[in-house]
Amino acid sequence: MTETQRKIGFVVCLVTIVLALLDLQIVSAATVPIVRDLDPAHGIDKIPWLVSAYALASAAMLPLYGKLCDVFGPKRVFTAAIATFLLGSALCGAAQSMTQLIAARAVQGLGGGGLMSITMVVIAHLKGPEDRGGSDKGTNTGGLVAGGAMAIGPWIGGLLADHANWRWIFYVNLPIGLAVLATAALTLHLPEQHVRRPLDHLGAGLAAAFSSALLLMTDWGGKKYAWTSPAILALALTTAVTLALFLWRQVRAPEPVLPLSLFKVRELRVGFAVQAILGGAMMCAIYYVLIYLQVARGIASSSAGLYLVPLAAGLAASGLLTGPLTARGWSARTFTLSGTATAALAFALLATTTGPDTSLWLIRGELLLAGAGFGQLVGRLILLVQDSAPRHQLGVATTAIRFFQTLGTALGTAVFGSVLARLYAAHGPGGDITALARLTGAARTDGIHAFVDATQVVFWGGAALMALAALLALRLPKAGDTKGTATPPRETEPVPA
Repeated sequence: MTETQRKIGFVVCLVTIVLALLDLQIVSAATVPIVRDLDPAHGIDKIPWLVSAYALASAAMLPLYGKLCDVFGPKRVFTAAIATFLLGSALCGAAQSMTQLIAARAVQGLGGGGLMSITMVVIAHLKGPEDRGGSDKGTNTGGLVAGGAMAIGPWIGGLLADHANWRWIFYVNLPIGLAVLATAALTLHLPEQHVRRPLDHLGAGLAAAFSSALLLMTDWGGKKYAWTSPAILALALTTAVTLALFLWRQVRAPEPVLPLSLFKVRELRVGFAVQAILGGAMMCAIYYVLIYLQVARGIASSSAGLYLVPLAAGLAASGLLTGPLTARGWSARTFTLSGTATAALAFALLATTTGPDTSLWLIRGELLLAGAGFGQLVGRLILLVQDSAPRHQLGVATTAIRFFQTLGTALGTAVFGSVLARLYAAHGPGGDITALARLTGAARTDGIHAFVDATQVVFWGGAALMALAALLALRLPKAGDTKGTATPPRETEPVPA
């Protein structure tokens, strides 16, 4: 590829990232008009499935997408994922019932699972030889784009819902996506595999079953069903059995979808673990700060989303700074230690200062600090994994780190939510947090204090997670130290059977 084609390819990848991030943010901001139009009587009960259907389909496809990239080449899989996403978007816009919309969201999720993960594989292939081995070309700009999309997503969703029809939330993907698809087809010239290797369909199916059962268990547990209910216990058993079968299959499959040999590489082990922890911690910062603002401070949900702007700004700023800092000699180990320590400090400040009357500007400042920590990790961990993985397993390694982030987000949400609910039930009036809205006078004051105390414990949990990630980062080799690294040569290709 020429240098011009590479630059166009990077722009295509950044626009694809915007599509992936904006879709999640926009839909969450427009659920009310969707329900009012499609099913005003019973649609409110189906709103969680608008998110869950997309998330389940997306997570189920992640392991398979990585293997498909390594078997067929990233360009074909990239364009197929975008096409599937656009088909799902068109079906969502044309839906005439909540059931149709949820089914269309699942189709959209099948493609959406590749928008972020395969895009990072494409970016890795777009780099020239001079960019490999530590360069963050595309990563710092990606951090800026991701932060901007996180900040403006809810605003765009509300704008479209208030001044246009909610269907444009999905239709707006079509012209942008078609332009991306056409540009990718014309300008991307990426390596293709001409020797076909068998796909591990059984392993992909077991991975999909395991991730779906885990996501449903963490989404329903403590909310729709009690943690000890038969439904949740059945999902827990399904999760354990399918995970065991998946690991058994990966040991025996000739072409596993997630080769366990990847875990022999120290950088990959640490990168996967820290990314999983990061998924849980970021959800803790975003979700529970928003809950605090709405429950304890009485801020409307539409306005509470604006408090994420400092978090997005921190993400974008630290993403932009990774380039200059890399030029000054910062290694993946340095970024990981600095990012985890910064995020841990932000969580500790949230835990110690968050109260019923805390300055909202202080909350904004702490979210800015948290974003600065997260921004040092998001792109750099992917780069660490890509630079450490064998070249012929670049696809599975890249999608694996996204897969572990998804699982970490699900587990973190469930654990923190359970802690918050149990602590409030033990010390607050009314039995559960939902009763706060009905309390008045002294009872409400006591309830707010009990909720704030429980939220502080959740933030301490986030600090502990990031401290654990910092300890794991110490396992990364220092710059120039390759002792204990089992990474094969980057250009090594498997010998076809």
